[in-house]
Amino acid sequence: MACTHLDTVAVTELPASVDGCEDCLATGDRWLHLRICLGCGHVGCCDDSPNQHARRHFADSGHPLIRSLEPGETWSWCFADEVGLALPQVHGETRIPPSPLALEWGP
Repeated sequence: MACTHLDTVAVTELPASVDGCEDCLATGDRWLHLRICLGCGHVGCCDDSPNQHARRHFADSGHPLIRSLEPGETWSWCFADEVGLALPQVHGETRIPPSPLALEWGP
C-alpha cells in the first residue's frame, strides 16, 4: 500500500517548538502524544489521547498527512490511505512540553 497524497505536503520544516495540542490547550484538556498536520501545521493529539484531535482535524479539514512530533520519532501517517511512511523532505526537530497524561501515569 502506498500513500497517494504526497502532493498535499505543505509543511517541510517543523516548528522549533510548540505549546501542546492546540485543541486541548483551548479546552483545558490533556494529551498523550503530539502530531503535526503536514498540510497546514495544525498540532493535534494522537489516537491514544482522549480527544484524538489529529484524527479529528483530518475529518474536519481533509488534510490526510501527519508527522509525529515526539522526540526521536520521524514517521508520518496518511489517514486517508492508512499507511505509515517516511518523508525525507520533512525535517527539523520540535521542542514539546511534557505530556500531561504521561505525567499523571508516572514512570
